[in-house]
Amino acid sequence: MKRRVFLLALLASPALALEPSEMLPDPVLEARARTLDHEIRCVQCQSEAVASSNAAWAQDARRMIRELIASGASDDEVKAWFLQRYGEYVLMDPPKTGSTLALWLAGPLVFGIAALGAFAYIRGRAKSGPQGESAALSESEQAKLDEILNK
Repeated sequence: MKRRVFLLALLASPALALEPSEMLPDPVLEARARTLDHEIRCVQCQSEAVASSNAAWAQDARRMIRELIASGASDDEVKAWFLQRYGEYVLMDPPKTGSTLALWLAGPLVFGIAALGAFAYIRGRAKSGPQGESAALSESEQAKLDEILNK
């Protein structure tokens, strides 16, 4: 029984991240705020959106998102506010420009280089012939081998 209660509490903890006092009274504005909550990363947790984080920074970020929206800021203006203060890392899906473009392209580029290297290595081994195959014996070597084998 205790395990079930613990498991339910653990699974429900992300749902408790947004406190009722943080919510906007207008459902349309609250829906925009919740969308932005999922697009902004908690800089304290580093792997969670502010929507699912219980960290103090995430709570402050959710409040700031709602304050900005309530004051009439667009979604892009809210993101720009966070970008100005915390950099591109604060976005869950950073723009693919500048320094992040290099990060986006580095993975496929390294994979392509490795694939070309493997292809060249395998092709080179295929051209050199099977390993362990000895060259043809000279007449004297063949005679000596026949002499050893016939004994």
